[in-house]
Amino acid sequence: MKDQGHPRYQDVLFEDSSTGHKFVCGSTLQPKEKAQFEGKEYPLYRLAVSSASHPFFTGSKQLTDSEGRVAKFNKRYNAKKTEAAATPEAVTPEKKAKKSK
Repeated sequence: MKDQGHPRYQDVLFEDSSTGHKFVCGSTLQPKEKAQFEGKEYPLYRLAVSSASHPFFTGSKQLTDSEGRVAKFNKRYNAKKTEAAATPEAVTPEKKAKKSK
């Protein structure tokens, strides 16, 4: 077998950035950052969501959003919704003339 045919398999420390939960799992990832866990040093890989924070596994109906994407979407969606309700498009004679040209 060739020496450089496959990536190196090693134990990697995974950390959930939203809850701080840590676990060790075998992987071919090659992160540069290292961290101590249970008295041993491992390469560290940070996760946005893991089984410790995902609503399916925790049983909660609330989504843990560490980056604010859900709030940003809701803000934008609600702004457009209220804008559309507040200003109904009335067809004026000027608009009719522009459309016919």
